[in-house]
Amino acid sequence: MALIEIKNLTYTYPGASKPSIHDVTLKIEKGEFVLITGPSGCGKTTLCRCFNGLVPHFYQGEVKGEVTVAGINTLEHHTYEMAKHVGLVFQNPENQLFALSIEKDVAFGLENVGTKREEMRKKVDWALNQTGIYDIRERSPHEISGGQQQRVAIASVLAMEPDIIVLDEPTSFLDPLSAEKIFEVIYRLNKEQGITVILVEHRLDLTAKYTNHLILMDQGTVRCEGDPRDILNSEETRLIGVGIPKATLLYQMLKKEGFNLGDQTPLSSEELADQILEALGQK
Repeated sequence: MALIEIKNLTYTYPGASKPSIHDVTLKIEKGEFVLITGPSGCGKTTLCRCFNGLVPHFYQGEVKGEVTVAGINTLEHHTYEMAKHVGLVFQNPENQLFALSIEKDVAFGLENVGTKREEMRKKVDWALNQTGIYDIRERSPHEISGGQQQRVAIASVLAMEPDIIVLDEPTSFLDPLSAEKIFEVIYRLNKEQGITVILVEHRLDLTAKYTNHLILMDQGTVRCEGDPRDILNSEETRLIGVGIPKATLLYQMLKKEGFNLGDQTPLSSEELADQILEALGQK
């Protein structure tokens, strides 16, 4: 059984004239690194809110279909019950931060579930180290930069060690280099600990290389999903207006000009460079 299974899901926010997501059906397996992308307003964030029960229990509105996460029907179980399985990192970190110090914010979820003090200390320190904010743990989350706040929000979720981490454009406040570091942390957690990652992101130049399952949304529906190399190389994706990685675009241009770079579509500049060197006989 898939870790997440959605069947014919349609959801309309209260007072809205049309659904935000319409007839969505998809499966996500344990251990996958899933990237959800698509134009602004296509329903990405709304879909993420369905994974932990925020839709419909917090946002209410009208919902049809089924959402099952770790064997639990999220439409019938409240958000606090899903918190053991799904950790959600919001786009704006200030929505998640409220304590007097960073480490207290990171410890908050563990305190709520009654974690023993010694174990809590280990988990908090581990999460702080993973996100590179251990040295500022005693500072107030409201005295630090937006990028550091986002790291605190991610650490707060990591400390809970959920089966699934959902990140809704988690690096909006970070420059590309800092964003890359966060994505590497998330990727390492996915690979080394088997945490299922669902990442909503439009900066595919930074993220496409990490994913093994791409979901492309447009106007509230899933237009295509599957192998990121196939999807990002397709004409349909280009027409939807997704920011296809520059390495992928250059690969397409070079192939049209007759360069033989192999059949594997590159998702990063490093992959493309290797293919070019191989084609030139320098590898």
